[in-house]
Amino acid sequence: MDIALLSFEDCPNWKVAEQRLTALATERPDIRVSRHLVDTPEEAERTRLHGLPSIQVDGVDPFAAPDAKVGLSCRRYAIPDGNQGAPTLEQLRAVLADA
Repeated sequence: MDIALLSFEDCPNWKVAEQRLTALATERPDIRVSRHLVDTPEEAERTRLHGLPSIQVDGVDPFAAPDAKVGLSCRRYAIPDGNQGAPTLEQLRAVLADA
């Protein structure tokens, strides 16, 4: 399973997302994590970026709402306690279990 972390160098939340994805990759050897910098509107459109950071599982953003706009912007994830700049480990595990 390929997981891509799409981020912008100045995004403060990509490091948290990367730490969580790295932890999952140690649990599951079938996961390959890569990081991609997205820094232009054209690249955001090409990658179907729904804010930064974004996580794509086999090319699909499982956290994107159907009407989510594509573009360069900060992204907030709904978590049980409110909002955060990255999904929780539990949310990531649930997404990967369904993939």
